[in-house]
Amino acid sequence: MAAASAASAISLNSSSGSSSSNGNPINNNSKNSKSQIMIPIHVWPNPNSRSCQWQSSSSRRWVPLSTKAAAKDDKPTKITADADADADADADANAAKQKKQMQQRNRLELEDVNPVGLGRRSRQLFDEVWRKFSGLGQISSTSRADERDALDALLIREGPLCEFAIPGAQNTTVLVVGPTSRIGRILVRKLLLRGYTVKALVRKTDGQAEEMLPRSVEMVKGDVGDPSSLKAAVEGCNKIIYCATARSTITGDLYRVDYRGVYNLSKAFQDYNNKLAQLRAGKSSKSKLLLAKFKSPDSLHGWHVTTGTYFQDVIASKYDGGMDAKFEFTDSGAAVFSGYVFTRGGYVELSKTLSLPLGRTLDRYEGLLLSVGGNGRSYILILEAGPTADASQSKLYFARISTKAGFCRVRVPFSSFRPVKPDDPPLDPFLVHKLTIRFEPRRQRPVEGPSGVKQDPRSFTLILEYIKALPSGQETDFVLVSCTGSGLEPTRRDQVLKVKRAGEESLRRSGLGYTIIRPGPLKEEPGGQRALIFDQGNRISQGISCADVADICVKALHDSTARNKSFDVCYEYVAEQGKELYELLATLCMLSAQVAHLPDKANNYLTPALSVLEKNT
Repeated sequence: MAAASAASAISLNSSSGSSSSNGNPINNNSKNSKSQIMIPIHVWPNPNSRSCQWQSSSSRRWVPLSTKAAAKDDKPTKITADADADADADADANAAKQKKQMQQRNRLELEDVNPVGLGRRSRQLFDEVWRKFSGLGQISSTSRADERDALDALLIREGPLCEFAIPGAQNTTVLVVGPTSRIGRILVRKLLLRGYTVKALVRKTDGQAEEMLPRSVEMVKGDVGDPSSLKAAVEGCNKIIYCATARSTITGDLYRVDYRGVYNLSKAFQDYNNKLAQLRAGKSSKSKLLLAKFKSPDSLHGWHVTTGTYFQDVIASKYDGGMDAKFEFTDSGAAVFSGYVFTRGGYVELSKTLSLPLGRTLDRYEGLLLSVGGNGRSYILILEAGPTADASQSKLYFARISTKAGFCRVRVPFSSFRPVKPDDPPLDPFLVHKLTIRFEPRRQRPVEGPSGVKQDPRSFTLILEYIKALPSGQETDFVLVSCTGSGLEPTRRDQVLKVKRAGEESLRRSGLGYTIIRPGPLKEEPGGQRALIFDQGNRISQGISCADVADICVKALHDSTARNKSFDVCYEYVAEQGKELYELLATLCMLSAQVAHLPDKANNYLTPALSVLEKNT
């Protein structure tokens, strides 16, 4: 560095054939060769290197300097006398600066050893370097209007950019509900850039909607509150992204958009898939398999009630208070399984051997869906798997379910079933041939009756409507953007969340492959700037940009780990100045959350983030 400073202070005025001021000659080449000018430079040797052995005591040597200007210029050159002095001054200044930096580097502060701070600074440094690297060669930014017009023209003229295109996107049509919302405007353009065919559901096909959407988007007029208008909207669509929001917090408006809208659209999409399957002379892969439907007394045939106990000792017989259960079809048209268990360690069961249609096996499905009602008891589902010819080879698998007072629908994925014997292998749905519903008094929570009196946990009533098998698939069919409730007014929060959760539940019951995204408070800022937190448990409180939410929606379309999952997402928490130690404790309390980075569009952050989250929850 010092040598370069000295060289920059030298002006060349000597010509070839002249000599230096201290008598050292300057080499003069022939006329056919290029001119070389010998100038003195200072070299400060490194004491740890071998080069210091051949350096002269004056640390000065002669090197040739070849330039086109020196070859063309015939004027005499003169080396200034102040070059050496300037070089020495620059060297002293640089040495002092380096010494000061080394002293500052050797100081250790609390922030330097904080692992949370170190991790955040490393991610910020990597994100900044990657953004600069990925931005090389891209189109320079212009005004927002010019950029939008240029982007629309590019999409219409050339189709998807090969840099952004996703394999299979050109054969996929996505219906976007709420295309003019904060997330929808960004989402539509992201889909177009990646090669998707986009249809936008709008209430009015006026000039305002046309100005907000690119010209390559097909606009379809419809209202999510009107089921008849949705049939034409879902025609030709492969996937749906629902990011519509109510214009007000009035209960009627929330109910129409967040609940009935999701229900109507999911039903219309399921009906469309069933119609396509009938045209192919088959059944839709998105249709549920009916295992039992209790609509008449004949539907009770094949179901058997049995009793049993876990203990077979003398003490158990001493506390035998009796137990009884029955399964009947009432005058009101309901199939009711009811009874009581007063025996210590006793239980009652309702069982049936499954009879599946020809060519159907449960390995093509991923769980069970029960529509039940009753007094809010918990039950145990037991599946018996093994060869039907030899019952001794059968293995039992169980999963505990909870019901609510009144009617509810319960999803039970096959992955939640555990073997009764720990040494048995995991459940293979292909071998399942018997289904059992068991009630036992243990682990029953107290439930209050209509009059406010707590009911006896040893009695139960279970109303059965139907039992179905949920279809499995590789990709999601319906992406729903919901909310976590963070940032809402406390007086309106419960009202909004109640309707949002009802819409989510209707989507889960539809049989479609779903992905439910609950972002934190939305922010109008560029996406991909900060790390994201994916979690299940209503523990997030930070915001997130609309662009990041739109990017998650696009990535979830073809990600198998996103199918049938509901999750919260927000920015990574950043502690205030002086509160870094409290942040470490907060991080330890959220170990189940998955942190993902968003450095660029090619980073597959969604798969590792969602792989640890539960399905069908």
